[in-house]
Amino acid sequence: MLVLNNIEVIYNQVILVLKGVSLEVPDGDIRALLGANGAGKTTTLKAISGLLKEEDGEVTDGSIEFNGERIDKKSAEEIVKLGIFQVMEGRRVFEHLTVEENLRAGAYTRKDKKNVKSDMEMVYSYFPRLRDLRNRVAGYLSGGEQQMLAIGRALMARPKLMLLDEPSLGLAPLLVKEIFEIIQKINKEEGVGILIVEQNAMAALNIASYGYIMENGRIVMDGPAEKLKENPDVKEFYLGLTEVGKKKSFREVKHYKRRKRWLT
Repeated sequence: MLVLNNIEVIYNQVILVLKGVSLEVPDGDIRALLGANGAGKTTTLKAISGLLKEEDGEVTDGSIEFNGERIDKKSAEEIVKLGIFQVMEGRRVFEHLTVEENLRAGAYTRKDKKNVKSDMEMVYSYFPRLRDLRNRVAGYLSGGEQQMLAIGRALMARPKLMLLDEPSLGLAPLLVKEIFEIIQKINKEEGVGILIVEQNAMAALNIASYGYIMENGRIVMDGPAEKLKENPDVKEFYLGLTEVGKKKSFREVKHYKRRKRWLT
């Protein structure tokens, strides 16, 4: 469904951020894009969703195709209408609107307005807490509730592909588990393809079929999620585990140097 072919991204006509990134998201699949802060993960999502232009960024080489159509030169509005919706990092909701008004805003680009009400019920079935809070102003929701609302608003657009940027950021472990289970359920029941960017590698790999690892604007490793979870490099750096299964400290992990064989 989605194919990135050797794309490069430059900001301000000077700063090269993505350096030949290639990845795929098949129809109805979940794929994970992992990496440390500053690796280029969010830039990759913005290249797909057309939001680079708002930050003086540009895809300068390679191509991005969605269902066989080039989209790297299209506007964000055109890309949303094709069926791609990005859930931004940081649980961005319309803080002064109610939960229900936020959900209706997600359906703004749709032409089939008669189905909006039934789709709102669909969102409430995945997030029952939002039904109870439907008249609450979104700015007063907890972090977990705002994340649920952000995903629910994306669903109201009836996307074919959802781009999730750090959905676990700042959430308690139990909430992370709940939200990732719901993401997996949405994928299975609604057939929505998902590309998820995460620093919580284990949570992402537990629901994805395939993963990509990014460093310094490049994909340095990719493969089936189960194999990545067992790879010693991934376990040591991204999962924070040594070969004997002991948790490494952040100080130890952050100085990790990837092995040269990753580049082969």
